[in-house]
Amino acid sequence: MMGLGQTERVDLDQQRLDLAGTRGFTAPGAGQVRRAAMAELSRRWITELWVTATYGARMDGVALACVGSLARGDSGPLSDFDLVLLHDGRSMSKKEITSLADRIWYPIWDGGVKLDHSVRSVGECRSVAAADLSAAVGLLDLDLLAGDEQVVAAARSTLGHDWRANARRRLPELVESLEARHRSHGDLAQSIEPDLKEARGGLRDMSVLRALTAAWLADRPHGQVDTAYCTLLDARDALHVVTGRGRDRLGLQEHDAVAALLGQPDADTMLSVVGTAARTVSYAIDGTARRAAQSQRARTLRVGPRRPVLKTLGFGLFEHDGEVVLGAHLDPARDPLLVLRAAVVAARRGLPLSSTTLTNLAERSPALSVPWSPVARSLFTDLLAAGPGLIPVWEGLDLAGVIDSWVPEWSQIRSRPQRNPVHRHTVDRHLIETVVQATAFVADVERPDLLLMAALLHDIGKIAGAHDHSLLGAPLAAKVAARIGLEESEVEVVELLTREHLTLIDLATRRDPEDPQTLAAVTAAVAGRRDVLELLRALTEADARAVGAAAWTDWRAQLLDQLVAGARTALGDAAGPLAQTGPLAQTEEVPDLLAPDAVAGVAMGEPYVVVHAIGGAYRIDVFDRDRLGLFGDTAGLLAACGFIVRTARVRTQEGIAVNQWQVDSPGGDAPDAAAIGRGLASLAQGDRQPLRALDRRRLVTAEVVGTGPRAQTRAMVVPHASQDSTVIEIRAQDRPALLHEVGMTFARAGLSVHSAYIATYAGQTLDTFYVSEFGGRPLSPARVAQTISMLMDACDSPPPTGR
Repeated sequence: MMGLGQTERVDLDQQRLDLAGTRGFTAPGAGQVRRAAMAELSRRWITELWVTATYGARMDGVALACVGSLARGDSGPLSDFDLVLLHDGRSMSKKEITSLADRIWYPIWDGGVKLDHSVRSVGECRSVAAADLSAAVGLLDLDLLAGDEQVVAAARSTLGHDWRANARRRLPELVESLEARHRSHGDLAQSIEPDLKEARGGLRDMSVLRALTAAWLADRPHGQVDTAYCTLLDARDALHVVTGRGRDRLGLQEHDAVAALLGQPDADTMLSVVGTAARTVSYAIDGTARRAAQSQRARTLRVGPRRPVLKTLGFGLFEHDGEVVLGAHLDPARDPLLVLRAAVVAARRGLPLSSTTLTNLAERSPALSVPWSPVARSLFTDLLAAGPGLIPVWEGLDLAGVIDSWVPEWSQIRSRPQRNPVHRHTVDRHLIETVVQATAFVADVERPDLLLMAALLHDIGKIAGAHDHSLLGAPLAAKVAARIGLEESEVEVVELLTREHLTLIDLATRRDPEDPQTLAAVTAAVAGRRDVLELLRALTEADARAVGAAAWTDWRAQLLDQLVAGARTALGDAAGPLAQTGPLAQTEEVPDLLAPDAVAGVAMGEPYVVVHAIGGAYRIDVFDRDRLGLFGDTAGLLAACGFIVRTARVRTQEGIAVNQWQVDSPGGDAPDAAAIGRGLASLAQGDRQPLRALDRRRLVTAEVVGTGPRAQTRAMVVPHASQDSTVIEIRAQDRPALLHEVGMTFARAGLSVHSAYIATYAGQTLDTFYVSEFGGRPLSPARVAQTISMLMDACDSPPPTGR
């Protein structure tokens, strides 16, 4: 037994460590070269053991094989050996096989190398794989070390055939075991002391990816995923070298040394790189498992890829097997807004974007013009307002590189760890979680879009070297808000919210909430504005809830409510320019003058319609003789044509309605001015035929407006807002056909709409109507109460399709 060299065996671990050190960690491709060299060393060492154990004789029907990292060629400096002594069950007796195994295993144990070993026939391998899912996955990597290669080839072929034949039955078990392991070991990217092997996104997940591919149910992504896998292997290798042990958990005490060995400037940067790699693997396994399940369903239903089932989602997008895909005719290079539209559609429905769609959008979409157009900005806000469906869609966009093109500052916080123990997530994930939490408060603030924007950016200053992330992040948030196209006054609010996002909770928990000095500090923080106070209060709770239970307790909530109540009293109704600005401040004015022939036609009851293309959307100017129900008819007609109203401004001049509607066209067709005019003329004559499409659309699933909580409808009178009209403001969850229902409610109540301002912020309507009785009188208190009740019922009723 000493012929091989006892010293060499004893020092194998040291040899592997030395080899890892000499190969280095920082040069491009060094990891693959290092692991290949270590695999060669280990295989040579084991092969020499085999020669010694078999006395150099040829062994027919018997072979030594490996599984795990050694079989894949990606073992670490101190990884254990997972060996199988494989035999055909005929060539050697049980006693001879046992004796041979002892002559192999004992020298390995003497050398101090960790060993997982087994002795099995090909038939026994099949039985073990059939009974143990983990063993079945591991045996897929079976590879020859020494001996009869035919035995190993037969085992590989048989095991592979069995795995494919039983894939449908074993897939649910595989997914269940995957989820159980993730629950047990956590999410690698979100952990400060991650398990590099067993956690979600870790090395073990790559074995599952390969197993899914081996089942012929779905192919796995390559490219970025392979690069991410190498990054995780490098971190594992460095951990082995630093600790001198074959460990997989990256503890706090190893952070600095591992970072230095990997050539990273600090531990946080190292964790960010490793975390991003884990997110890439995690996203890949989610998608591959989903596609494998789709393939399984297709086989069960005998529906093959030749007959795909596509569900229309609008804007040339479709749902296919639980994913959002691009229509065949769509070219992202021709429409810079397509990536935003696709993201909104996917997030609202709680569906992922398919991997192919993500790649096409990321690689072919042109950059958005800076500052962004109102349509782009509105779509981005819709994405933020989508609720929990935002999380997986944002993850896919971020890993594909789309988020960097929108918010370059995001790269500084991507996967950045937070060492405060109350935090559950990295900085970037915390921001997205805060956005989702903030959707619960969109009905409580004047400008929900600014709330969501501040939620997205409030920790943008948590970058390397930051001492006060609030002060550092405020100008960064302002820069992002300006790029996205917010007005200067709106940018100032986002900047203020970012700078002061910790102020309320700090004052509530550390100061007397009833002390005049405390209330003065709150008043100063919100620039003396009640609307900003409500935004900051909502952001404070959303931020705390996103952190976790330790940051948002009943006690802290009570203190915050007490402080804000006192600040509300101190501020009264003080408001800033945002509250005084009409919701259509950024839309173009409808021309007051028409051509003489058009004026004559409108006076005779012939509507005049003009359509303008405005960067991915359309503005429809409608001139018509004012009449009861005109607003509702116009909204209904646009909905019947399949358009979605974004904003509107309605006013009446000397008996002529001068209306402006900004719409999206999910079907891709431009509005037909002549057809809209004919429809309005028919409706004025009492012919409801143009609205029949609304009845048909009731049979179609309405557009999903988000996966978050539904906000409560509010309708109220704005006192002293007009001498000639009663001003009613409606705040409701935006949904299909809402404006038509509201307009018809006014018509049924016998009320004339003289002026209206329609806007949607982050999925919330902010609609203001100037109405009067038929004779032009403001509403009496009794009529106000009746109208408000009718409007509440209309807003909460099940809708047809199209706002």
